[in-house]
Amino acid sequence: MRSTEIATSDGSGRLHALRFGPAESHDGKVVLAAHGITASAMSFVAVARAMPADWTLIAVDLRGRGGSADLPGPFGMDQHAEDLAAVAKQIGTPLVLTGQSMGAYAALRAAARFPGMFSRLVLIDGGLPLPVPAGADPAALLEATVGPAIARLKTTFPSEHAYLEFFQNHPALAAAWNDDLAAYVRYDIAGEPGSIRSRVNPQAVAADGRDLLVNAASFGADLRSLRLPARLLYAPRGMLGQEPGMVSQSLVDQWTQQSAITACLIPDCNHYTILTDPAPAAQVAQELTGS
Repeated sequence: MRSTEIATSDGSGRLHALRFGPAESHDGKVVLAAHGITASAMSFVAVARAMPADWTLIAVDLRGRGGSADLPGPFGMDQHAEDLAAVAKQIGTPLVLTGQSMGAYAALRAAARFPGMFSRLVLIDGGLPLPVPAGADPAALLEATVGPAIARLKTTFPSEHAYLEFFQNHPALAAAWNDDLAAYVRYDIAGEPGSIRSRVNPQAVAADGRDLLVNAASFGADLRSLRLPARLLYAPRGMLGQEPGMVSQSLVDQWTQQSAITACLIPDCNHYTILTDPAPAAQVAQELTGS
């Protein structure tokens, strides 16, 4: 794993990314990956490990997260898509594009707007338009969906151990805790002992969450407009480790009928462990590389 910095398209700074695999990529065997709304490039460690040795995975820290936490807005899927396209251009195209959770929406928007840069699109437990009730108040929806995550980002912890323990007790992670998850949490830490916190920018999360809700219909338009092969991988359990998953079967059925996307259920995982448990991560790696 190596760190790299890539200039943004708008000149606002440099995106931080993690590169896994060969130092030099060739034959189109490159995957560009975007993470979830409060996550980081470290989400893809287990997937990268499971990929064939001649494949490269480049996972980006999106604006407001990880090593890109200090990059300014605007946020939202349009900007994340522009950033992903800028990374792809500097890496060399075409390449495989993927994203998990919120990152799936950013990847979908990039694939819809810059189809010539990518050979395939793989959405992981996200990317399908969120069902938003007619007439719903966006502020109330945002508070109900993203509010707890924003509150957690503003919480401080007395020590690194306490921060790790918080994640170890999460209902979706407790039974699947491993060294990759511990490294993921440590990568997210900011602050000093006595005031440890996440380095994710809460304003970025709020702006991105609002975009996903208010502009939900636009992602349906993106799905219908795709001009490259697209695949959805989804988990049977959700963000708290519960059934049903975040991407419901009815939603999958709807969009495999209304667009050209195909879908595959990854068994025995939840919204997070689809990337971090060895078995589902290996299946995701196979889907990304066609191996």
